[in-house]
Amino acid sequence: MATHDIVFLIDVDNTLLDNDHVAADLRRHLVAKVGRDRQRRYWELFEELRKELGYADYLGALQRYRMENAREPHLLTVSMFLIDYPFANRLYPNSLDVIEHLQRSGPVVILSDGDAVFQPRKVERSGLSEAVDGNVLIYVHKEQELDDVARRYRAKHYVLIDDKLRILHDIKQVWGRRVTTVFPRQGHYAHDPAIVAQYPPADVTVERIGEVLHYSAAQLRAAARPGSAHSPAQPSRKRAGRRVVSVRTRHTR
Repeated sequence: MATHDIVFLIDVDNTLLDNDHVAADLRRHLVAKVGRDRQRRYWELFEELRKELGYADYLGALQRYRMENAREPHLLTVSMFLIDYPFANRLYPNSLDVIEHLQRSGPVVILSDGDAVFQPRKVERSGLSEAVDGNVLIYVHKEQELDDVARRYRAKHYVLIDDKLRILHDIKQVWGRRVTTVFPRQGHYAHDPAIVAQYPPADVTVERIGEVLHYSAAQLRAAARPGSAHSPAQPSRKRAGRRVVSVRTRHTR
């Protein structure tokens, strides 16, 4: 297997796709179908399951809710709402442009975590799977699978784009200067002061995913620092445009 000069690893939820908006739509749908009190119970179960698994499992929480409400007639409509949700409408502006821009310099890989049904469905229906030519990796805990990531996509350098500083920090601790961490300040995790205060800044911070268009691959690579010694990179004036599905849960080319 060839070794690439650079590989770009990009998260999905609140990085390329506005998952907070998806959750808000689900909240409204649940209120309409099962009422406000039962909607609250669903989210309680959702948070319990997230703590157990370490990732968001919308369908798993729905199954637990079903065990408590076996005769609830609207449950199947909630399930179909999730499965048939128009995820492509929730991509952040310029998400696909960023993928096309980065592909000019190396492979772009979706690096996500989640369940084995809903998360792949989201990546597929959003159009992200097609955009990255099937380079999709979905793990239970992606930060613990770096050896597998490196085996599947060998590279001299990696650029990791993720809305969670914890993930960026954990991977930086393992790969050091071999990875450039990019933090798009999108979604509730990225704007939670308590969470942000726990971790050092990423190598590069942008307010929106579309701002990555201002950076060349060389600039992103040069921004990498060891450990927590991070200093911001300066964007170029150039913009871009072009395009590039696997899952550990993966399908290969």
